[in-house]
Amino acid sequence: MLTKKQHSLLVFIEKTVDSCGVPPSYDEMKDALGLASKSGIHRLITGLEERGFIRRLFNRARAVEVVRRADGSLPSSGRMEACLIQEIATLYSKLNATAKRNSELSDEVLSLRQKIKQMKLMVVDYAA
Repeated sequence: MLTKKQHSLLVFIEKTVDSCGVPPSYDEMKDALGLASKSGIHRLITGLEERGFIRRLFNRARAVEVVRRADGSLPSSGRMEACLIQEIATLYSKLNATAKRNSELSDEVLSLRQKIKQMKLMVVDYAA
């Protein structure tokens, strides 16, 4: 169950992605909801993420992905699969770079391998 503000934010994100192809910035979200600061947007984004409606992609601009729409439906699979594949490729290149730097399996390499496995499972589960 979403609050009114969370629902409004999710619908705004969906519309922006559908029309522009990219999620709105935090400033655009703040202005659309009439909030005074971005801290309110951060709280709403965290709530949407905890409820499984969005996913944050760290270290990227406009890094919000809709996982489940406000009406409960799933977004088009093409975009989500492309994002997951891109993230897998990024993690794989980081893994190779880290392995080259370090002949031993460091904690970072193990962590990246674990993330790659999780992402592959997400792609398989989503495609099913």
